[in-house]
Amino acid sequence: MAAWFRRKKKGIQTATEDKKDVPKGLWYKSPTGKIIDSEQLAKNFYVSPEDGYHVRIGSAEYFDILFDNGKFEELDEKLKSKDPLKFEDTKKYKDRLKEVQDKTQLNDAIRTGIGKSKGKEVVIAAMDFKFIGGSMGSVVGEKIARAVDHAIAHKCPLIIISKSGGARMMEAALSLMQLAKTSIKLTQLANAKLPYISLCTDPTTGGTTASFAMLGDINISEPGALIGFAGPRVVKDTTGKDLPKGFQSSEFLKEHGFLDFISHRKELKNKINLYLDLIMNQPVRA
Repeated sequence: MAAWFRRKKKGIQTATEDKKDVPKGLWYKSPTGKIIDSEQLAKNFYVSPEDGYHVRIGSAEYFDILFDNGKFEELDEKLKSKDPLKFEDTKKYKDRLKEVQDKTQLNDAIRTGIGKSKGKEVVIAAMDFKFIGGSMGSVVGEKIARAVDHAIAHKCPLIIISKSGGARMMEAALSLMQLAKTSIKLTQLANAKLPYISLCTDPTTGGTTASFAMLGDINISEPGALIGFAGPRVVKDTTGKDLPKGFQSSEFLKEHGFLDFISHRKELKNKINLYLDLIMNQPVRA
C-alpha cells in the first residue's frame, strides 16, 4: 500500500513548489518568536511591539525617522571605493564591490545627508550593514570627513549612526587609517563648538567602535544592541578571564558608563533634538 504522501488520486496532490503560499516579506518573525505584519512593523519604527525587539534597518529608514518628513539633500552620493591593493580572496574586491552595489543599490557602507530635524538643520551620516557588513573603508572615512566639513560650513550639529562589523580587510592599512582620519575631523568639529551625537546600533564593532562611534559629545544606543571591539572569544583568550553575561550589550555598557542613554527607536528624534538643544543652549522644542 502506497504511503499517503505518494498517492496520486486522493489527498494532497499539488507539488510543494506549485503551492500558492503567502508572498515572502508580508510577515516578520522576531528572534523571540513574535510575529508581526511587515506593514505594521514599519509603522512601529521597525520595532516588534510585543517584545520590543529592534529590527536592523539601514540609512533610508533612519533618514525617514530623523529628518522632517524624510526630506534631505544627500551629500557625496556618487563616491565609490577603488581597489588600489588589487585585493582578491574568494573573489576580486572590485567584483565584490560591483556585486554588492548592484544588489543593494548603495555605493558604499555609509550615506550622508543634510536636512531639518524638528526644524533644526543637521547633518546625518548613517551606515548600512548590508553593504559588506557595514565595513569601514576609505569611502566611509572620506564621507564622514566631508560630512564634518559640511556641518562646520553650515554651523550645524552632526549625527553619526553606526552599524558596522569594523574595518574593511580588503583595504588593509587604508581602512585602518580611517580611524585616525575620522577622529581628527571630529576634533575639528569640537573646535568649531558644534555638537556631535553618536548613535550606536546593532552591531557596532571593531574599528568603528575604536574611533568615531564612541567619540560623541553624547553617546547613545538602541535597546539590545551589540557594541564592542573584538568578539567575546578573542577578549576571553586575551584576558584569560571569564566574561560577564551580556558584557557587550548596550544595557551593560550604559550601566558601566560607556553610553549616556538608551532610547527606543520611536523616541530617537525627540531625545536627540532635546540633547542638541541643551548643548547648543537653545529653547527646548516640543
